[in-house]
Order: sequence, then C-alpha cells, then structure tokens
Amino acid sequence: MKKIMIVLLSIVVATGVSAKPAAHFGGGFHGGGFHGGGRTTVVIGGGFYSPFYSPWGYYYGYPFYPYATAPTPPSKLDLQIQGIKVDYNDKIKSAKMDDSLTKQEKKQTVRQLKTERSQAIIDAKKNYYKQ
Repeated sequence: MKKIMIVLLSIVVATGVSAKPAAHFGGGFHGGGFHGGGRTTVVIGGGFYSPFYSPWGYYYGYPFYPYATAPTPPSKLDLQIQGIKVDYNDKIKSAKMDDSLTKQEKKQTVRQLKTERSQAIIDAKKNYYKQ
C-alpha cells in the first residue's frame, strides 16, 4: 500500500511538472506579449492566508494606515518607576562591590535594598493613581 501511494504521488508530481508551459529564456517581447526571464520558482508547503490583510501590510478598508505606528511616549508613572529601578540597581551594585562588608552583610543589604525598591515602586503607583 505504501509503495502504491508513493507511485501515485510521483505520477501526480510528474504530470503537474509536464503541464507547465515551456520557459522563454532572456525575457522580452515575443509574439505581442511580454514573456519573463527563464527562472521558475516552485514553492512546496503550506502557508497562512488571512483575507483581512493585504500582502503589502495594510488593512483592507484602511489603505493609508500601515501596521507600524509611532511608539507611545511613556507616562509619568513609567518614567518614575524606571528612575526608581535605576537608582536601586546602582545601590545594589555598589553594595555588592563594597569590600568593607562581609558576605552575610552584603546579602542582607541587597535583600533590604530590593524590598525598599519594591516598596518605593508600590508607593509611586499609589501616589500616581491617588491623584
């Protein structure tokens, strides 16, 4: 059964290839119509086609708006949180590099700074949404 399926598949592929018209090499005008170059591309495999989007990247019905838009500017809260994270990351790195502390003291300082950082972020969110 397996051999029969392989033979049938090869016959289908062979008939599909033989049904293709002969290629005109060189391109140009021949017989009143344009015939392209001699290169033929065969693509085997599946793909996904969405009827809502065109191949040029625009939504049907809105031809002048591409997918990509300008990035939205960060809010004041985002900037404040980013500043808090940068400050505490700097403090944590300097605590890790401090040679005057023992290993246990460094761990304790880093844990304390991380909890302070998370608390500062929570406070910033509370103050932002309180307004």
